[in-house]
Amino acid sequence: MSPGLPSGLRTRGKSRGFSIVAAIFLLVVLAGLGAAIVIVSTTQQIGSALDVQGARIYQAARAGIEWGAYKRLRSSACAASTSFTFATAPTLAGIAVTVTCTPYADGSGGPTVYEIQSTACNQPSGGNCPNAAPGANYVERRMKVTI
Repeated sequence: MSPGLPSGLRTRGKSRGFSIVAAIFLLVVLAGLGAAIVIVSTTQQIGSALDVQGARIYQAARAGIEWGAYKRLRSSACAASTSFTFATAPTLAGIAVTVTCTPYADGSGGPTVYEIQSTACNQPSGGNCPNAAPGANYVERRMKVTI
């Protein structure tokens, strides 16, 4: 201790450097919070985009069911499998639909029942859905109707 110095100057030397440590700690905490916010925001945006894509693909599968039912009711044929994409509908661009029609004859002589299945996806394999080896963000919807 220096006898000629005021008491405030004597203790200042012991606390030197504390403010730089506190500032670095604060910067690290804020950077961590910023990174967490970016990750949560990105995850939510991807989830929202996949939800919209799922709604679009659901509507495509529904259109496939309606097309298959129309084809079956307008003719006596039941196409085994047909695949198509929406060329004139920009909101459904890039979505493929595979429609299958399977007849089930009644063994008791009753009417034949037809099962129409529509599968729509955003990453078709060879133009057909479903895709056995899909990539990231693959969305598929499958619907069945019996007439």
